[in-house]
Amino acid sequence: MSKPPFAFGLAVACLVVAAPAQAQGYSRTAQRVLAQARAAAGGAGWNTLRGWHEVGVQGGVRYEAWLDPVRYGLRIETREPAGPAVRGFNGGGEWRISAAGAVTGVDVSKTINQARTEAFYRVHGYFYPGRFDARGDYVGVRKFQGQAFDVVTVKPWGAAPRELWFDRRTHLLGRMVDRSGDRPLAWDFSDYRHVGAIRVAFRISAEPGAGPTPDERVIETLEFAPVNRDLFSLPRPAAAATAAPHTDAR
Repeated sequence: MSKPPFAFGLAVACLVVAAPAQAQGYSRTAQRVLAQARAAAGGAGWNTLRGWHEVGVQGGVRYEAWLDPVRYGLRIETREPAGPAVRGFNGGGEWRISAAGAVTGVDVSKTINQARTEAFYRVHGYFYPGRFDARGDYVGVRKFQGQAFDVVTVKPWGAAPRELWFDRRTHLLGRMVDRSGDRPLAWDFSDYRHVGAIRVAFRISAEPGAGPTPDERVIETLEFAPVNRDLFSLPRPAAAATAAPHTDAR
């Protein structure tokens, strides 16, 4: 007996959905843990995101950040004592504008890799295996401060690997550990809140004794809306400033 057309179509659709995760190198167990985490943090709601805009405080300094969950994009503006400073990453290169107004286009691979690393993990790129090229494997169950975690190691292409520790009870991300340096760096994720259908940690704290990690980051407001890709590229000089002066040929 032949399958009804809709059943065949459903089977093909399932294969198409599952294929990207396999193609990007996530093991089956890692996929299972990440699927549980994604469901706990909003499930299909993550598919609707086209932009990420947050305002908060990190290390006592106010900041405003834009990210792109569709393809690499990161822009962070900070309100430093010397004045505002900006840094951005458009997926191909990183750039910075200092508080003094100095403009730098950074093309050093190590610096770009750092920017790609930040852009990937801040937007939860591991929830999008079909968009961001990465590998992932399941490490196992680990305990920390009396809690049990499912630990997955994720390695995005051209970026640093991280251990993602998901609480086995809530399936939400509880810790992130960076072991790529001389000593481990670890961050704690807490104060989860709903923004629409999505659940996000509004407090990311460096664990004490882990080395020179960034200070605590506290998100004050977060909204999801389409973002202008021009934000992620180094601003071009105004056309009027770069145009040759007009001269009368007569």
